[in-house]
Amino acid sequence: MTRLRISADRERCIGAGMCALIASEVFDQDEDDGRVRLLDREPQDGLAAVREAVDACPSGALALDEY
Repeated sequence: MTRLRISADRERCIGAGMCALIASEVFDQDEDDGRVRLLDREPQDGLAAVREAVDACPSGALALDEY
């Protein structure tokens, strides 16, 4: 089974919110600055949505590590 670990570069994040729209069980936006907030760094479900969210990030602030 493929497992994913997500990393988010909050300094690079521009707060577009695409990740939270696509995979809200894994990503959210910080109420103070609008930047990405990870809810689950190693999700077990919804991996297709997680990959889509990472690909949709306009700033490239999100990365996946498969293990």
